[in-house]
Amino acid sequence: MNKADHSSEAASVNLNELLARVDNDRELLCELFSIFKQEFPCHLEGLQNAVARNDAAQVARISHTLKGMLASLAATKAAACITRLEQLARAEEVSSLRGALEAFEKEAQGLLPEMDSYLAEVRP
Repeated sequence: MNKADHSSEAASVNLNELLARVDNDRELLCELFSIFKQEFPCHLEGLQNAVARNDAAQVARISHTLKGMLASLAATKAAACITRLEQLARAEEVSSLRGALEAFEKEAQGLLPEMDSYLAEVRP
């Protein structure tokens, strides 16, 4: 598979991969989505504020938390973006934080509506 194919596939939540990973445990998947939807806005606001203050240590902490949440959801493209933000913060490359945050926000914007659609399909 070439890089272009891989990046287009990674642009959204891979629900089939996630379901296979959790042995089709839809209750667990719904719980993971619910936790993410509840906690994501606070983490994103904290991340935006930390980037605005050039607080690399706080950006690294929040990015690490979001990376774990996104990896659990198999949201590979968003997870890659937040990993990049964490790496920049740990290297204290504060001049690059705003651009990395914008790339993450772009990827994250589609996650919640996609999760809502999926949850509507799997819940009775």
